[in-house]
Amino acid sequence: MTGHIEEPGPNELRDPQIRQELKRASVWIALVVLVSLVWLLAQPLLLIIGGIVFASMLDGGARLLGSILPIGRQWRLLLVVLGVVAFLAWVVILAGTQLVQQFENMRIIIEQQTSVISAWAAQMGLLKHPEQFTEIGKQIVGSFGRVTSAVTSVFGAIASVVLIVVIGVFLAIEPRLYERGIAWMFPIRSRDRIYGTMSAIGATLRRLMAGRLVAMFFEGVSTYFLLLWGNVPMAALLGVLTGMLAFLPNIGALISGGLMMLVGFSAGVTTGYWAIGVYLFVHTLDGYLIVPMVARRSVDLAPALVLGAQLLFGALFGILGLALADPIVAMLKIALERESEKSAEWAEVPAG
Repeated sequence: MTGHIEEPGPNELRDPQIRQELKRASVWIALVVLVSLVWLLAQPLLLIIGGIVFASMLDGGARLLGSILPIGRQWRLLLVVLGVVAFLAWVVILAGTQLVQQFENMRIIIEQQTSVISAWAAQMGLLKHPEQFTEIGKQIVGSFGRVTSAVTSVFGAIASVVLIVVIGVFLAIEPRLYERGIAWMFPIRSRDRIYGTMSAIGATLRRLMAGRLVAMFFEGVSTYFLLLWGNVPMAALLGVLTGMLAFLPNIGALISGGLMMLVGFSAGVTTGYWAIGVYLFVHTLDGYLIVPMVARRSVDLAPALVLGAQLLFGALFGILGLALADPIVAMLKIALERESEKSAEWAEVPAG
């Protein structure tokens, strides 16, 4: 056995090559575990992200009041929370008195208008089997009803909204505490960069949510009054839906426009044309006046990127994923930009 050189075995961890391979394997294993955890915990994570988004809205409102009321931040935050609660109470009261009946009427109108459209298409030779189109319309209405019942169920959206509100309020009350907790998980040398990234994400979310709220208020109120002026049925419900759907760029406008046209033409051709005019006027004014004034001061997101993220998150995580797709993309964009800037700074530092 003298003079025989032993080679490192598979269990020999002192071998540099084995240690390198183990590091690579551990990275891939950690990545797979992380993706699996994100997938399994998607709904709780979305609720936390929703709380972060809601906290940014509360913080933005408190900052806005700070330029008007010379009082402490906690008092300004309390006023904002009370305002949100008052608005939600008003919506619930309105829903209990008007919107429930109007929603049932809208369901009937959608089914009727689907039958009319299918008959017209068959008469023009555009559709060979009109009953199929009618059946699709009934399925859409049924799906919309199921989604609505799920969203309005006690154990569904109400619980989710309560959790989002509670998380958002706690985050808005003492944001520095949670920022320090997140930064604590990173090395000390990286914490300044983490604080800067979180600050940039917070500022971006405040501007993004401010733009969304302005668009929601403008579209909802203007749609309601213009439809009411044109004697379009269910103006209150259409105004509320248009305002809520304005939170979803691209997809929300298409849905609200389709509902407006269906309801408008159910009351007559003239009323239908008026509904189309209202839709074009409101969204044109919003796109060329409101959005340029607000969105350009926020994060610059490509429309195709936002639409693709909405379709992907909506298919994977449902309504909550669809609603939070835009803020999630904005947060990821800011984080990647900050990381890219840091990498560029390191690359400019001369070696040695």
